[in-house]
Amino acid sequence: MRRRVDEAVGLGQAKEKSIKGKAGEVQVWSLWRLWLKWTLLALCVLYVVTPFLLRLFPGIVQHLVYSHGILYFVDLSRPADLGLNHTANMYLTPEEGVTLGVWHTVPEKKWKEAQGKGLDWYEKSLGDGSPVFIYLHGNTNNRATPHRIATANVISSLGYHAVVMDYRGFGDSTGEPTGSRLIIDALYLYHWVRERSKGSPLVIWGHSIGTVVTTNLAVKLQEQGNPADGVILEGAFTHTLQKRYAHPFAWYYWKFPYIQYYFLSLPKEKKAPVPNDENLKKMRTPLLMLHAEDDQVAPFKMAQELYSIAREALKSDKRIKLVSFERSLRYGHDEVYRDPALPGIVREFVQTLAA
Repeated sequence: MRRRVDEAVGLGQAKEKSIKGKAGEVQVWSLWRLWLKWTLLALCVLYVVTPFLLRLFPGIVQHLVYSHGILYFVDLSRPADLGLNHTANMYLTPEEGVTLGVWHTVPEKKWKEAQGKGLDWYEKSLGDGSPVFIYLHGNTNNRATPHRIATANVISSLGYHAVVMDYRGFGDSTGEPTGSRLIIDALYLYHWVRERSKGSPLVIWGHSIGTVVTTNLAVKLQEQGNPADGVILEGAFTHTLQKRYAHPFAWYYWKFPYIQYYFLSLPKEKKAPVPNDENLKKMRTPLLMLHAEDDQVAPFKMAQELYSIAREALKSDKRIKLVSFERSLRYGHDEVYRDPALPGIVREFVQTLAA
C-alpha cells in the first residue's frame, strides 16, 4: 500500500515539474517574441525618422560624406609608433584658425640618416632631387589608416618623398571640411612643397574622393601656370549622379536607402568641387589611373569612362595610362597597394615625366 502511495507521489511531482518546465519555455518564448517585436519597431521608427533628422540637422550629412569624426586611437604626432621611422610629423597653417597635420616620409634609402633629425632637415631634404609625391586621401579616417601608410611606404621604397596630409577636420587637423576647403588645403600644401622641392618632379596622388581634390587642384595649378609634373588617380569616379542632383558627393550618399527623399532639398555648396569628368576635359598633366576591377565603391566602368575623356583631351596615348587589377585579386577600393607590380608601374610613370 505504501509503495503505491510513493509511486503516486512521484508521478505527481514529475507531472508538476513537467508543467513548470513547459510554463518556463512559454515564458522564455514570450519574452523573446516581445524583444523581437520592440527591436523591429525601433528599427522601423529609426528608418522613418532619419530623413527628417537629417533635414533638420544637415551637419550630420556632412559627417556621413567626410566621416572625419571617425578616428584611430593613435598619436598622429608620433609616426614612428606606427613603424614609420623615417617620417616627420608637422603642422601647416593654410589660413587663420586652421592647422593641417602632415607626415613627410623621406626615401627609404635615407632612413638611417633620418634618425634623430628635426623638421629643418626633413624640409631641406625635399630639395635633394628625388621625386616628391603629395598623397590626397579619401573621405574617411586620417593619415594613419593602414592602406595610406602602406601607400606611403611604397612611394618611399622607390626612393621618392611621400607627403601625406589630413585635410582640415580630419585626424588632428583643425577646422571643418567642405569640398572647396579641401581644395584650399591641397593648394596650400602643393605650393609649400613646390617652394622647397627646388625643381624636383612633383606628383599628386589622389585616392577616392581625393581624386576630386586632385583633379580640381591640377586644373587650378594649370590655370596659374604652375602645373604638377604628374597626376595619379586611384579609385576615381564619375559624377553621373552629381549631374542629375547637383551635389558634389551625391554618388556616395546614394548607397543609403531612403536617401532620395530628403537629399534633394539639402543646401548646396556655393563653390562645390568640379567633378572629375569635367576636370579631365581640361587637364593636360600626364596621368596614371589605377583601378581594381572589383571596386564596389567606384565601379571599374567609371575608370573606363574617365580614361576615354582624358584620352580625348590629351590626344595622346603616351601621356595617359589606365592600369586595371583583376577582380580575382580582391583589392577592392583600398588595397591596390598590395599588388607586387605597383612599384614598377609607378617608377615607369615617373620615368616618363623626365623623358
